[in-house]
Amino acid sequence: MASIDPEALTERENYKLLTGSIIPRPIAFVTSQSEEGIINAAPFSFFNIVSSNPPMVSLSIARKQEKMKDTARNITALKEFVVHIVDNENVRKINETAASLPPEQSELDIAELNSIPSEVISVPGIKEAKIRMECILEQSLELYGNTDLLIGKVVRFHIEDEILENGKIDAQGLGAVSRLAGHNYARIGEIFEIVRPK
Repeated sequence: MASIDPEALTERENYKLLTGSIIPRPIAFVTSQSEEGIINAAPFSFFNIVSSNPPMVSLSIARKQEKMKDTARNITALKEFVVHIVDNENVRKINETAASLPPEQSELDIAELNSIPSEVISVPGIKEAKIRMECILEQSLELYGNTDLLIGKVVRFHIEDEILENGKIDAQGLGAVSRLAGHNYARIGEIFEIVRPK
């Protein structure tokens, strides 16, 4: 078994080891809004649950040449954002939003995605998502000058009726897509159950 010191590697080499090891990763498609009112939309696979009481999620957004990406800048300024779960039906359009665009241009236009007003916050979501979560910024941390870790509290869930039953979400109906390494993605495959010991 190889023993590797991450301090002896480049950032890119560490990235490859992390993204190849920590799989599958859920993908958050995030809408945020600039102070000028431009809707920014981008996917992030450094994303997860933080807490259920209150419901909170985290986003880790790498900076580009030590400058905040539009999403992180918008969220820290306005303190609001919407997280959508990427699924089989919207993954190709959402992938288009990963293109680098100037801040004054909305990714929703190039991906032909439709916005929908939020109920609690001012930032809109997208209609095409089966699940969206309106969030307010709870905490932000700058890590090593090159990463912004954002924690958001969910203030409203929007879930398609067809995939919600008795308070539970149908995983197959959602059809969430996860991120692997490189250009690879994965769909939900075989589902099996193991009962947790008491």
